[in-house]
Amino acid sequence: MENWDEVKTAYQVARMGTVSGAADVLGVHHATVIRHIDAIEARLGVKLFQRHARGYTPTEAGEDLLRVAQATEDQFNQLVGRMKGRGDDVSGELVVTSLSSLAPLIVPVLSAFQRLHPDLIVRYLTGDRLFRLEYGEAHVAIRAGSAPDQPDNVVQPFMRQEVGLYASTSYLEQHGRPAGIEDFPNHYFVSTDDENSRAPFSKWLRETVPVERITFRCTNNFCIREAVLSGAGIGFMARWEAARDPNLVEVIEPLPEWFGNLWLVTHVDLHRTTKVQAFLSYLKEQSKDWQT
Repeated sequence: MENWDEVKTAYQVARMGTVSGAADVLGVHHATVIRHIDAIEARLGVKLFQRHARGYTPTEAGEDLLRVAQATEDQFNQLVGRMKGRGDDVSGELVVTSLSSLAPLIVPVLSAFQRLHPDLIVRYLTGDRLFRLEYGEAHVAIRAGSAPDQPDNVVQPFMRQEVGLYASTSYLEQHGRPAGIEDFPNHYFVSTDDENSRAPFSKWLRETVPVERITFRCTNNFCIREAVLSGAGIGFMARWEAARDPNLVEVIEPLPEWFGNLWLVTHVDLHRTTKVQAFLSYLKEQSKDWQT
């Protein structure tokens, strides 16, 4: 139907039996009701009502329209009820995205949150690709770097990502501990294979360490961690992650310029939903102990 307003008008006329009654229900002038009825009858090429002194009585075609419109209104009301119910409940899908290196922190939170809400289906998407919240690809994104500036997104500061330079105990037994930054040319380093990485600690390492001393290069943080653990060289790791392994030793005091920010990003249309707010609150509470 080209004009749904005309269908709604005809439905109310059939239900109320009068133009004035339909006008009151629809909140329009009675002339608008008459114009809609004339227009839909002209478009369909059939009379929907018999006009008489007491009002409008549906013809056989009008009765057909009344039944279809009634069923449509009932289905729409049921849909609205379901949608409102979903809005007030923590159920359905929860889609969260972050860098894969954050998985050891995020997965336990998602698992615990799901246990609190058994009707929830969790989808945790990781990788370097920027998932598009405006296209509904995720409910919550945890992003690193400068503050995201995409329009229609709600951006909140989440936490400071502290990193440090670590070596394994096996590396230190073989090569010793650097006496300081000035001693770095005498050591071996593990780093990303991306020479254009914008991570502040990666840029610092490229500017500080002779390129020939970066002897082991990886495509992701998991590989860097394994290389450092194997004794391949000294490399950057998140301090929370390194603290979990007694075989890792922080070789120098961390510098503030190595650190980066993490942001919580949600789309404005979903930010205030019960599900998203419940997860954000739970995540913020659980993350309080991550840096300690």
